[in-house]
Amino acid sequence: MGNWLQRSLQLTVMLAALLGGMPRVDAQTMPDYTLNPGDNLDVDVYKELELTKTVVVRPDGKFSFPLAGDILAVGRTVVQVQQELTSKLTKYIPEPVVTVAVKTLDGCKIYVIGQVTHPGAILMNPRLNVLQALSMAGGMTPFAATNDVIILRGNGSNQKSLPFRYGDVSKGKSLNQNVMLEAGDVVVVP
Repeated sequence: MGNWLQRSLQLTVMLAALLGGMPRVDAQTMPDYTLNPGDNLDVDVYKELELTKTVVVRPDGKFSFPLAGDILAVGRTVVQVQQELTSKLTKYIPEPVVTVAVKTLDGCKIYVIGQVTHPGAILMNPRLNVLQALSMAGGMTPFAATNDVIILRGNGSNQKSLPFRYGDVSKGKSLNQNVMLEAGDVVVVP
């Protein structure tokens, strides 16, 4: 019985390492969520019914709000957006009480394409590493070049390619390749 328990513990530790570790939910170490294009926000100005609405972060990273104009949201936290809205509305409303809440995280997506069972967009809630994304895409097909997987990060000329060799990671080697994905990343499985 003791040998079985020890082997089971070893397998659990190995699986945790392959999946990027067991994430600990600790509010002090988790960075605040930063907004992405496509995210929906509920904005409420206390006692101002006409200033209660849902807004969508546009592809340019902004949203429009009455009396405040365009507000930059992408890459900022909800608190930062709330502070800017409060500041802009102060010109028209004495001591406005503004609440901003994320309604949907539609902008927090990654994409898995190529030789996977279910290619397409995957909503990251909260974070995913490469192995988790491949699993959510249904795994790789028998025709996949498992050691030639790449992660494309960034956009335009600022794009970079990160290698991912499934064969190494699945054997517990080069686990640093199993990076945490960021919104907009594309995992390409040739």
